[in-house]
Amino acid sequence: MASTLNHTHDAAARSWVASANAPGCDFPIQNLPLAIFHRADSNEPLRGGCAIGEQIVDLAALAGTGLLAGDAQTACEACAQPALNGYFALGSRHWRALRHALFDLLRDNAPADTKDRVRTCLVAQSDAHYGLPARIGDYTDFYTSIHHAINVGKLIFPDNPLTPNFQWLPIAYHGRASSVRVGQPGFGFTRPSGQAMAPGAAQPAYGPCARLDFELEMGFFIGPGNPLGTPIPIAQAQEHIAGMVLLNDWSARDHQFWEMNPLGPFLGKNFCTTVSPWVVSLEALAPYRLPFTRPAGDPQPLPYLDGEANRAGGSIDVQLQVRLDTPAHRECAAQPSAIARTSFRHQYWTIAQMVAQHTVGGCDLQPGDLLGTGTVSGPTPQEAGALVELSKGGRAPVTLDATGEQRGFLEDGDTVILRGWCEKDGAARIGFGECRGTVLASQGS
Repeated sequence: MASTLNHTHDAAARSWVASANAPGCDFPIQNLPLAIFHRADSNEPLRGGCAIGEQIVDLAALAGTGLLAGDAQTACEACAQPALNGYFALGSRHWRALRHALFDLLRDNAPADTKDRVRTCLVAQSDAHYGLPARIGDYTDFYTSIHHAINVGKLIFPDNPLTPNFQWLPIAYHGRASSVRVGQPGFGFTRPSGQAMAPGAAQPAYGPCARLDFELEMGFFIGPGNPLGTPIPIAQAQEHIAGMVLLNDWSARDHQFWEMNPLGPFLGKNFCTTVSPWVVSLEALAPYRLPFTRPAGDPQPLPYLDGEANRAGGSIDVQLQVRLDTPAHRECAAQPSAIARTSFRHQYWTIAQMVAQHTVGGCDLQPGDLLGTGTVSGPTPQEAGALVELSKGGRAPVTLDATGEQRGFLEDGDTVILRGWCEKDGAARIGFGECRGTVLASQGS
């Protein structure tokens, strides 16, 4: 299902919603991602919506129009809830039915009376406030970029940056689901406090994080789960992935590096994680699939992490960008400074391999569980997905082109903006929108 091209991928298709046809639009008719929303400053219930251009199709309203039937109607009714867990649990047949039905309703050649009825369900994205796409029962963050692993590893172990297991399995840690938030305009989080051990110090000190960082990641939501003790084979893994989002795993590096030996991240990671509002389906991403390959001299995946479909199209070419908007930018009305750009195709492990690894020991995933891919970094210095890499641990601060400021790590008032999109000749642009968050001053003593 995820990799098969069909009429919904036709790059020439147009929508009667004019903004969906604009050059550079993230949400053309070939995309149709889903989110949870309501009108800002209203008492309306949260419910599901589908992005089309600058508009949202209110799926709760659409479910009552009589325009849908069968699996598409069932899926739309599931999306009318305050979270998409029920929709995710339905599986790929229903996901596909709703996406194809929405495509038909929004295409420029839809009947006039259909357009009129759907038009009553439209809400401007500029009027929307977003909720989390799902009730997240569990959140797992992987570590699957070899470039990120080498860059960070060199800061600690210059002669041997990779751990022995990295090239054999997708490494991960279990994160904190309760502090996941939607990264939308107006969202800010407090700079965390905790322990850190300064170089040469005899004992740790407590205080606000001095080395606050972002991590450019992608995330994906689990659809149908698996019974306890029953692994998901890699050949079936993509049927369990409901869609992808942008993800920022905010990191307190000074706290993280002190506390993580030997059990891994704790307070350095649990204070906030942000995701973008829109969940992009794997079906929409099908034109951007690429073969998964390994350099000839590297270990090849063990059989349970290998498969024909994964080799043929396990990688996805999502272009990713990080921009930084500081108080100085806002004071002089400057555009945010671009500080990194890379592609998800560089990841050493695929999303199917992550699902297979997560469940191989018998762990049961649930609809709405969130899995992060780990920081996405590429092979060149400008493709690093975190400040700790870009600034070489703070020793070589990044200069912001719009203001001339320098950043080794994030300062209070800084807003980090992640963007993601797929684009190539012969295919429609598929965008993820933005994931943003602002650093607020510490409340610690």
